[in-house]
Amino acid sequence: MTAKKTDRVSTELVEMAALLNKHELLTAHDLGRIKALSSTPPAYTPERVAQIRIKKAKMSQAVFAGLLNVSTSTVQKWESPASGKLPAGAAAKLLQIIEKKGIEALAV
Repeated sequence: MTAKKTDRVSTELVEMAALLNKHELLTAHDLGRIKALSSTPPAYTPERVAQIRIKKAKMSQAVFAGLLNVSTSTVQKWESPASGKLPAGAAAKLLQIIEKKGIEALAV
């Protein structure tokens, strides 16, 4: 799906959730969760990725990579300014969740 189409779908999802909340068919808590999940994650610089891994997750690159379901070399590239590779998509969303709520938010 293209970014523009994804933005439109997310916008419509949040609008529908707000309407359901207005008619008391969806709780305010669930509306908040839908808004959070629909928001576009920020850009993650190499320094920011390393800080999340070290300070929030307190994990080695290998363990962190396993948690995010990416290779260790991918995490190494994200943390290297010279690589030019930045996390996107699902990985960026997981980083956003870890950054805001801690690693415990991913524990099931």
